[in-house]
Amino acid sequence: MDTIELTPEILIVFGLLGLTVALFVTEIVRVDIGALLILFLIGLVGLIPGIEPILDADELFSGLSSNAVVAIIAVMIIGAGLDRAGVMTEVAKMILRIAGRTERRVMAVISGSVGLITSFMQNIGAAALFMPVLNRIAGDVGIARSRLLMPMGFAAIAGGTLTLVASSPLILLNDLMPSDLEDFGLFDVTPIGLALLTTVIVYFWLLGRWVLPAPPESSRDESRARSTSDYFKDLYGIEFAVREIRVGADSRLDGTPVADFEKEYGVFVIGLDDGDEIRIEPPRGAEIAGGGQLAILGPIEQIETAGDRDHLELRDRLDKFARSMSPRHAGIAELIIPPGSSLIGESIGDLQMRRSYGLTVLRIQRGDDLLREDLGNVEFQAGDTLVVHTRWERLMDLEDDRDFIVMTSRYPKPKRTEAPCKLWHAVASLALALGLVLFADLPLALALLGGALGMVLSGVLSMDDAYRAVSWKTVFLLAGLIPLGLAAQQSGAAEWIAVSGMQRMGDVPVWMMQAALFLLVTFFTLFISNIGATVLLVPLSVSFAMVAQSNGVDADPRVFALIVAIAASNAFLLPTHQVNALILEPGGYRVVDFLRAGGLLTLFYLVIALLVINVLF
Repeated sequence: MDTIELTPEILIVFGLLGLTVALFVTEIVRVDIGALLILFLIGLVGLIPGIEPILDADELFSGLSSNAVVAIIAVMIIGAGLDRAGVMTEVAKMILRIAGRTERRVMAVISGSVGLITSFMQNIGAAALFMPVLNRIAGDVGIARSRLLMPMGFAAIAGGTLTLVASSPLILLNDLMPSDLEDFGLFDVTPIGLALLTTVIVYFWLLGRWVLPAPPESSRDESRARSTSDYFKDLYGIEFAVREIRVGADSRLDGTPVADFEKEYGVFVIGLDDGDEIRIEPPRGAEIAGGGQLAILGPIEQIETAGDRDHLELRDRLDKFARSMSPRHAGIAELIIPPGSSLIGESIGDLQMRRSYGLTVLRIQRGDDLLREDLGNVEFQAGDTLVVHTRWERLMDLEDDRDFIVMTSRYPKPKRTEAPCKLWHAVASLALALGLVLFADLPLALALLGGALGMVLSGVLSMDDAYRAVSWKTVFLLAGLIPLGLAAQQSGAAEWIAVSGMQRMGDVPVWMMQAALFLLVTFFTLFISNIGATVLLVPLSVSFAMVAQSNGVDADPRVFALIVAIAASNAFLLPTHQVNALILEPGGYRVVDFLRAGGLLTLFYLVIALLVINVLF
């Protein structure tokens, strides 16, 4: 086997690959910014004296115009349309009817449903949609959420291998392979995905009692009997009452901002009547008016302290706010900030949560920390659980807002005029996309774009809704990384790694090469995104297989590329995958819980995936 000479271009690409991994692991900058930085640096290579440009202008920006990027955008829009039209709601109702009441059966039905739905929408979206459903079922049956969330999340990840449009690595696959290799079809990977999804369900069915965190010591009957107020008291230390206060005309509080009053007494003003209008969840800058009335939420001792100190008229019964603050119209709820939310990095004060969303944030649960002081300056992070007071009608509106996951599912839902049913429009748009993929000789991206346009033209989504459904962070991440993979191929860096790897491995069976590649991809996905691992390693795997072929080894480049895309979903060990990050806080999980449950599953996933791939291909 001839040794490939290290050229300056290869060394530069190695440096860029190392810089990419370092940026992703350390997160000095956001991953999409890091990818665009790498793209910029690739373009600057030609300015180095004596070094030829690695990519020309068309190749440099090929990521923005690639079929894979268009396909991912279309899949996101189609998934949002299915959600908006209520398709997921109908599925959830069906699951509630058939799930039963035993832990194993509920786990299997929910996990299987999420996995199958993930075959046509992003797994983070499917998991987010099912979290309120799971929360309701867990409450009804008395099963701890920690016993259901992890199986559901892992099933959503495995479900990403069911079709070629189910996850970003598989959507990218055909675009990353050389043009002389035959493309994979939409359902070519389905047997692999079904085997992997079944593995996850059977794994938790048989071993769940040992690998999942133990449920609370309270019995099922105690869990079911516990009231909502007890739940918030036990979990978040909230033992609040609502009282109405009348402010005297000559009170010192006349003109005092709501924020100052709340800070002084440690309570929350959830209603404000200044004589001209009644404001519910008033902004913190609103001023208290002499002669007006307040609805106060907080510990009864602190409400009484405020009344005594400022000689306010404290009423045990609500009068002015009797309707608006009754349990039938308002109350305390839980929300989660999902990965990809536009609120991440923003603070409550900057967003003016009361004015913008009608939410008074009472607590923020972040990991093992319960934040309750100076919440106005706390910047949101993915996975934060917000405990809020709100009107139920505003909570209903947030169920359609992709910046939140509404975990509270059982509350009085006000009747409102519904938009014309678009369920069948959404189903028809999905059918159009699948029909074009299966029966028309069209690129996958174009067929999916037809389904996305169907969602917009039929009125399921507005064009603005479609724009909001797209994770532009993912789009620009791909725009920066696809040219890096191309640079690795054209510079000879991928071939150099492949030849050097063959020389070091020596004469080993092809299955050992595949297992080593699978483990390498799994390792990469622990620290960088599955998209990044796929873009970096598909070109390498193809080169590796081609070098092995030239040495008489029966190594199919298509199979090696497919192994990378499938292995990129082997993300069960750490809460670094978006789905794992989403379920971390609501399930009360620790990193050790993922290591315990995901360790053995990672090995099962590897064995089953390689076995089925080699049987099929």
